[in-house]
Amino acid sequence: MRYWSGLGYYSRARNLHAAARRVVAEHAGRFPDTVDALERLPGIGRSTAGAIAAFAYGRRAAILDGNVRRVLARAFLVEGLPSDSAYDRRLWALSESLLPERDIERYTQGLMDLGATICTPRNPACLLCPFEPTCGAHREGRENELPLRAARKALPKRRLRMLVVTRAGEVLLERRPPVGIWGGLWSLPEVDADSPREAWLPSIARFGDVVSIDEPTGFVHGFTHFVLHADVARVRVAGGAGGSLESPDETTRWVAFDALSSLGLPTPVRTLLATLSCQARAAS
Repeated sequence: MRYWSGLGYYSRARNLHAAARRVVAEHAGRFPDTVDALERLPGIGRSTAGAIAAFAYGRRAAILDGNVRRVLARAFLVEGLPSDSAYDRRLWALSESLLPERDIERYTQGLMDLGATICTPRNPACLLCPFEPTCGAHREGRENELPLRAARKALPKRRLRMLVVTRAGEVLLERRPPVGIWGGLWSLPEVDADSPREAWLPSIARFGDVVSIDEPTGFVHGFTHFVLHADVARVRVAGGAGGSLESPDETTRWVAFDALSSLGLPTPVRTLLATLSCQARAAS
């Protein structure tokens, strides 16, 4: 997770690890070569399974990534929203029906590249496209309309308060649950954004006597489905540096500021702690 930190989509890292373990345990360390077996691995869906089977093993397997969806929807004038299962079935049927008998690798790569470089989401280069003479969307002047898009909704906002609990050059970190935002990474303790100090101070007091509490700062961070507004309060507690905190479930520990690079941290948290560390050095 330390090496993946900052890339987002942390479930992908966990699925990669889980898939590798399953390949070793169930396939004697050899990656599966059929679409069905590939789809049973964690994190591999139908289109990814088809791509692996085609590129790695030359299997006659269909894919349907975003670029291919766009090409097929325009070329064959397929209408529907991404959430419509009938629309999805129609595109899969087209993708499978068009598979060539040979050179599946070149065909698959070419179809993907066609969507990435010519049949682009906006202002496609239709005159350069091999589908141009028969493309339904081009014939009707609907290149920029298809595929249809669901109306974009305003992203909801979520608020929380993070606590930067420090003592003698160390900061208190908690490992986040494996599922959810920043899954499996180390982050700052969190409390309800609207809770008064009296509600969360007792949970901090067990780590040392509270010396001071700075007024909250904060940051805003965008996720795919919501925008996070985090208020951040810095709490100093008494006590000398003592290394890792005794935590039965290994989810809480003290970490020296100069050792943070050894852990997987969410990008905004890492940036925040780096800023605080620089400010502390400048003040001293």
